[in-house]
Amino acid sequence: MIDDFLYGATGATSEVENLVREAVAAEILPRYRQLAAHEIVEKSGPHDLVTAADRLAEAHLTASLTRLLPGSVVVGEEAVHADPAVYDALGGDAPVWIVDPVDGTRQFVHGEPGFCTLVALARHGRVYASWTYAPVLDEMAVAVRGKGATLNGIALHSGSPAPGAVLKVAMSHPDYTSDAQKRALLGLRTEGIDARACGSAGLEYLAVACGASDAVAFNWEFAWDHAAGLLLVTEAGGTEATLSGAPYRITGGNDLPFTAARDEATARRILGALRAGTRGDTPGAG
Repeated sequence: MIDDFLYGATGATSEVENLVREAVAAEILPRYRQLAAHEIVEKSGPHDLVTAADRLAEAHLTASLTRLLPGSVVVGEEAVHADPAVYDALGGDAPVWIVDPVDGTRQFVHGEPGFCTLVALARHGRVYASWTYAPVLDEMAVAVRGKGATLNGIALHSGSPAPGAVLKVAMSHPDYTSDAQKRALLGLRTEGIDARACGSAGLEYLAVACGASDAVAFNWEFAWDHAAGLLLVTEAGGTEATLSGAPYRITGGNDLPFTAARDEATARRILGALRAGTRGDTPGAG
């Protein structure tokens, strides 16, 4: 089903792109810098926000994407918040659309341009295609397994950092995690690595795929934040791995933190720093 949908003579990647643009134009952009106070709600805390734009865009995409691919289902951030059992569909037989309607909700709420809409198509835990759309920045990145990645229609190549260059890395904020994961992330605060707090996960992955950033390191594993970006990076020539060295699994149970990087050598350096952090071997991990 997915092979015919993506790789057939009438491959549907451009149709999905159009549906994403339509949902954003209908539900997100009219609320950009126009949100009323009652349209912003805290979920688990002040750093975990949801807006009317999130909910309405996810509902819009759920209807349009399942209509485009009959028999498919949607795992969306807001649907899972309402019913955690929805996440189990990632391990089922049906094709799954993984949707983050507004990735970077904090930025969106503050009227900043650094947010995007993320959509990925998966089946049996394997991601086949992804769409990353940053409307204010006018960027649409598309990746199809085995077919490469593009940004606004131009092929993406992650490349490699210059020899000896300090690595530019976006990472999860270490304060919002377990003690063990905090130590691992603090391992990135070491010589040769310039680590900073991440913004929108989708846009951080795009920066790696473009070669504008060298790697990311995250300590949370929700598929809507990572499925699209991980495929984008790997199809651009990069790589990814969890702390144990195993690939990230969208179904969960990963050994955290994990990284996505421009090339294998960079990924090894990031994983080495994370492992050193867990042992307390770096200045930042004490």
